[in-house]
Amino acid sequence: MISFKHKVFFEVAQQLSFTKASQALYISQPAISKHIRLLEEEYKTSLFERRGNSIALTEEGTILFNFIVRGQALERQLELELNTHRDPTEIKGDLKLGTSTTVTLYIVPPVLSGFRKKYPDVRISLFNRNSENILIALKEREIDLGIVEGKGKIGQVKSELFLTDEVLPVCSARSGLAKKPRIEIKDLLGIPIALRERGSGTLATVKHSLSGKGIKLNDLNISMRLGGTEALKNFLLADDSLGFLPARAVARELASGELVRIFIDDLTITRQFYFVQRHGDENRGLNASFIKFSKNYYNIKL
Repeated sequence: MISFKHKVFFEVAQQLSFTKASQALYISQPAISKHIRLLEEEYKTSLFERRGNSIALTEEGTILFNFIVRGQALERQLELELNTHRDPTEIKGDLKLGTSTTVTLYIVPPVLSGFRKKYPDVRISLFNRNSENILIALKEREIDLGIVEGKGKIGQVKSELFLTDEVLPVCSARSGLAKKPRIEIKDLLGIPIALRERGSGTLATVKHSLSGKGIKLNDLNISMRLGGTEALKNFLLADDSLGFLPARAVARELASGELVRIFIDDLTITRQFYFVQRHGDENRGLNASFIKFSKNYYNIKL
């Protein structure tokens, strides 16, 4: 499959440094240079160009880099499918999973635990980012599979429905808003509102639902914007603002009475979580195994 000199090139291309590649691969810098020279002779082109004290990929080098990325994915897929063909229970390999905040905190942990116990030879790396950045990471091949809120609009992405969840308007039990748990939608305009940061899937869902009722986010009295579900929840517990949070994220606080759900007439906010993959990766290898396991888990538990 991918030769060692191609692996050397890939490391140099990632680090953009012969010295760092030498340290990462535990071989001498002259050996690094020799492998790059052999590749350039083989392809009859320059793969790097010097820019003062730094180096950069040439156009031909970029082409080779992208093909090696695809080749590495094929190697992983081949290893997985050969192992699976030999014994469907012996799935092995690496899965880089990217999930939005709500999924990371409240949805995927029991799935990861169950999947690890069933397939102990699979190594999963979990990256927590907001939905917008998950899609970017997927496009740039930093992750293999993502779970985001709402369908992505970036090319090279395939979406598949996972779960449906509700986003609830909530406030602290100590807030004056808790004294009137049912309000009309026009009342939102006079209430301090705390929201998630831009790029958040939860924020996008709230924005879409409110716009359907003729209310723009700019019409609201926004008291605070916070990055992350837990940050917003903890702010609401200490403040008198109203906020919109996933039902799964506030289940304990609602049960304990620390937070109070506010019912807004004629407004129900639901959002969907989707698995997202690059086109061509769907229904293959670890992606398919993890998706199937996740859906089965929640079909049983919900």
